[in-house]
Amino acid sequence: MNHNLLAWGICALAVAGVIIRPFKWPEAIWASTGALLIVVLGLLPVSDAMGAIGKGTDVYLFLIGMMLLSEVGRLEGLFDWVAVLAVNHARASPRRLFLLVYVAGTLVTIFLSNDATAVVLTPAVFAAAKKADARALPLLFVCAFIANAASFVLPISNPANLVLYGNHMPSLGAWLARFALPSLLSIIATFVVLRWTQRHQLEGRCNEKLPYEPLSATGRVALAGIGITAVVLLAVSAFDIQLGLPTATLGVLTTAVLLIRRRASPWLVLKDISWGVLPLVAGLFVLVETLNHTGVIQMLAAVVSHGAKHAEVATAAVSGVSIAFASNVLNNLPAGLIASSTAALAQSPQRVIDALLIGVDLGPNLSITGSLATILWLTAIRREGEDVSFWTFFKVGMLIMMPALLLAIAVRLVIG
Repeated sequence: MNHNLLAWGICALAVAGVIIRPFKWPEAIWASTGALLIVVLGLLPVSDAMGAIGKGTDVYLFLIGMMLLSEVGRLEGLFDWVAVLAVNHARASPRRLFLLVYVAGTLVTIFLSNDATAVVLTPAVFAAAKKADARALPLLFVCAFIANAASFVLPISNPANLVLYGNHMPSLGAWLARFALPSLLSIIATFVVLRWTQRHQLEGRCNEKLPYEPLSATGRVALAGIGITAVVLLAVSAFDIQLGLPTATLGVLTTAVLLIRRRASPWLVLKDISWGVLPLVAGLFVLVETLNHTGVIQMLAAVVSHGAKHAEVATAAVSGVSIAFASNVLNNLPAGLIASSTAALAQSPQRVIDALLIGVDLGPNLSITGSLATILWLTAIRREGEDVSFWTFFKVGMLIMMPALLLAIAVRLVIG
């Protein structure tokens, strides 16, 4: 028991470090240090820790591919090109620009994943705000919140979906039957509340009719790489194939074609990528494995199993809301692992599993540490000289998250 308490304490401190970022050190330092300390003190066998890190292989590959595509797009001016198109279509209205960004964020999240919205779309939105001479934060908030709100329209819309369902992913038709309406309500509710919270920031007029320059040849390579990736991800998801390897492969191929055409060194692309996100994810997976090793998941499974037998609908609702809040403490990827392991051990009915998925996907809209997508978003805006504190995000997130979460879970439970 003393060993368990020590392990739980280290996990709690590591997560607190990720959330608070003492000394403004990167989140990865706290997660990976906590994981290393647990292994060094013998609280988790090395083999179990390595197995936990290995569980994230598909996620690492997916992130590598997306980060490569994003950096290629940035280098080739793709985001500036998209920004000019968006600003000119907004016709001097910050409110119309807000709507355009929201629609774009929804489509990118659905067909490329919420991490792509954070990594690929955010720089374009920041460029659009600068060119429009509009307030950047309301538009950047769109990228953060829609990345989670639209992340369960399709299985590929969020890597956490793949983590939670594992080898039991529903077919595309079954998925849409269960999640199409809940996700639509989530997207609408998030838009309404976010638009209301930013109403004062969207007043006035912004720039219009910016000079338009055609996309360069290498810019078209970047655009083609992102477009092909979207099509391939949609195709492989229909065949229940893991997304990481195709994404990484296309990211590497796109980067290679661009570097060959430029006759440039790979360092040109690699030097500015936020590689720290990979040890962050690995550390979080080890922390979750520690909870499993110390019996926490077994205790959760017993509670869920008992509740589902006596009150399935109530258990599903409580489970979904609970994992939503837990995602903000643990991050939704490890929370999804916990939910998946708990549901499997408890032999949970489908409604409980689906409510858990909605909670894992929507819960992170409460805080900046809730999902990997939001952490990637934060990294992206820091590169542009912006920053958002935990409290600033939380004040908006606490208004946005609950209405969308409760609507989505309620509708999913009603449709059976």
